[in-house]
Amino acid sequence: MKLLTGNDLASGAVVWWTGSDWSVHLEEAADVGEHAEEIMAVEEAARRVNTPYAVDAQATPNGPRPSHIKDRIRALGPTVRPDLSLPKADRAAGSWVI
Repeated sequence: MKLLTGNDLASGAVVWWTGSDWSVHLEEAADVGEHAEEIMAVEEAARRVNTPYAVDAQATPNGPRPSHIKDRIRALGPTVRPDLSLPKADRAAGSWVI
């Protein structure tokens, strides 16, 4: 499984490719498979995301989980202050999508 991540140019927030847009919620990330390079080129040209890159991930019952600790920390937020972590997306209320 491959995911795309980067930083939103307007806010600086860590974002994940959902298959059609970018979201701050990792659980909304879509597997890009072999299409990572194509999507990154289009998104960089659109100037919506700064330096997108592909990461390896595993599918879990709770959604995708990046393989590398760096990307898990980027997805979840600070490790020393769990109270500052990003809350899970509330699908009923609609999630904040950039």
